[in-house]
Amino acid sequence: MRLVATVGLLLALCVTLVPESDAQSRAKTGSGLADKVQQLLDMNTKKSVLRLNGQTFKDFVKSPPRNYSIVVMFTALSPSRQCVICRHAHDEFTIVANSYRFSPAYSSRLFFAMVDFDEGSSVFQMMRLNTAPVFMHFPAKGKPKGSDTMDIQRVGFSAEVIAKWIQERTDIQIRVFRPPNYSGTVAAVMLAALVGGFLYLRRNNLDFLANKQMWGFIALFFCFAMVSGQMWNHIRSPPFVHKSQNGGVSYIHGSSQGQLVIETYIVMFLNAMIVAGMILLTEAGYSTDARKGRIMAIVGLFLVAVFFSLILSVFRSKAQGYPYSFLFK
Repeated sequence: MRLVATVGLLLALCVTLVPESDAQSRAKTGSGLADKVQQLLDMNTKKSVLRLNGQTFKDFVKSPPRNYSIVVMFTALSPSRQCVICRHAHDEFTIVANSYRFSPAYSSRLFFAMVDFDEGSSVFQMMRLNTAPVFMHFPAKGKPKGSDTMDIQRVGFSAEVIAKWIQERTDIQIRVFRPPNYSGTVAAVMLAALVGGFLYLRRNNLDFLANKQMWGFIALFFCFAMVSGQMWNHIRSPPFVHKSQNGGVSYIHGSSQGQLVIETYIVMFLNAMIVAGMILLTEAGYSTDARKGRIMAIVGLFLVAVFFSLILSVFRSKAQGYPYSFLFK
């Protein structure tokens, strides 16, 4: 009887102790989650984009529990990494984070963070990343899926595109507010004042405004600038030249997704030579001097053939697998 009573007492103790341990575990988990969210909120009051390293990434992103979503930008902002596009992507990402931070939709449901390669190389290895920038969404529950990585090659990485992608992943709508930029307005006013002042000084002799050749050269220069990629340089701020893999200097970017500043000037010059050749071929047909017309035709044909072959070669080097060429490979 004493043995039966002892066994019954032990069973009763086990039954009463198990619920208590579960309750304590849940309380501890809830307390840990509350502390984690509070730490994120405290850091968010100082910076809209939280800067994480290897340890903090494990604590706030990878380690449970987590009842919040976090959007992480993996980047390489150090000048030694020569990732010019990373700087522009960081600016757009910060605009979205600031827009959310100071909007009525702000809550502990969503946080923005970044991991720089030089501060968290272990994170890049953990996530198996070998490129930057990369935008990834870590949901409140479960692991990231394929759609939780933003396809910047297809949609770009403007603030509006990032906000739309976040809304698709979290159902949180972020209205993007860009800081005002008056540099374009100031430049336009200065240019208008300069042109107006020049016209006022030449008000008694404005015949040059009807000069077709002047307007033709201006139009050609504008076309060369746009075709060669000056707008890309203005938006992306690429480097002037780039170091090649063998340690030399590369003047042409090896991918159709990139461009160097000097490459812009090279393409502009090649296009200018092709246009000059076409003009010579056209003028040769109207020349009254047969010998002069023959020389213009030969020179024009030479310019068109040689420089068109060169620009085709440049395109071939950037678009891997392009099968066509003319005089040069």
